[in-house]
Amino acid sequence: MSRSPYETEPQLPSLPGEILAYYERGGELTRLREGAGRLEFWRTRDLLRRLLPGAPARVLDVGGGTGIHAEWLAGDGHRVEVVDPVPMHVERSERLPGVTARLGDARALPAEDAAHDAVLLLGPLYHLPERPDRVRALAEARRAVRPGGVVVAATINRFAGLNDSLRQGNYFIPERRERTDAVSDHGRHRYSPADPDFTTAYFADPADVPGEFAEAGLAPDGQYGVEGVAWLMGGVEEWLDDPERREAVLAATRRIEAEPSLLGASGHVLTVGRRPGEDLQGGHG
Repeated sequence: MSRSPYETEPQLPSLPGEILAYYERGGELTRLREGAGRLEFWRTRDLLRRLLPGAPARVLDVGGGTGIHAEWLAGDGHRVEVVDPVPMHVERSERLPGVTARLGDARALPAEDAAHDAVLLLGPLYHLPERPDRVRALAEARRAVRPGGVVVAATINRFAGLNDSLRQGNYFIPERRERTDAVSDHGRHRYSPADPDFTTAYFADPADVPGEFAEAGLAPDGQYGVEGVAWLMGGVEEWLDDPERREAVLAATRRIEAEPSLLGASGHVLTVGRRPGEDLQGGHG
């Protein structure tokens, strides 16, 4: 089996302890299944169903967590493998019908060259504060996807923390405001016991991400705001509970998903790239 060229290098560092501890709390079991998190889940699913090739495609879900997206992808008829650095996530994912899972690092994927039709990175770039590590993860995705195949990566927006802290009222707490403003300046969110709601992370400027794709050898092919501005609205949870209003929210968010002037308002952005080569069948919808 063809392996990553990085396997001849010194072993990559393990997942930082504070990040592993954060995910071992089990929040990923419910984060996208309850409350306002459902907006991120439904919008990501909507986008992926339009961006990915038709089933059955071989999909590598890197940083797939507890299988929140692998589950419906397998249900749609895709062949899905989850790679994740958190043992609890792998254990949960491999219980899902039609899904295989293994431990692994996005920067040195346990995957054959050009073996997948699509590679997803819906979390790894969050926790790679240094650009060379992000490019390395994207280069590994390029290696693992076939020529013409699609790579979709999620990033947290540079000002998501500022917007969210304003929405929650935490921005009025001086020490929280200081940390939030620092992230807005350079994108690096440093773990602090005084701010346990998140862990070490990188908040990306959407304009920078296509350049990282290009550096990794991927041809950038579009960006999409996941939550748009809807996630900042005070009534969004109640709207999502109402089927009619939920569909209106999703339709409104889809309407502005690719508007460049609004990308930075979304909590998350999906950036799409392709490995140069023959295009996949199907379009971007």
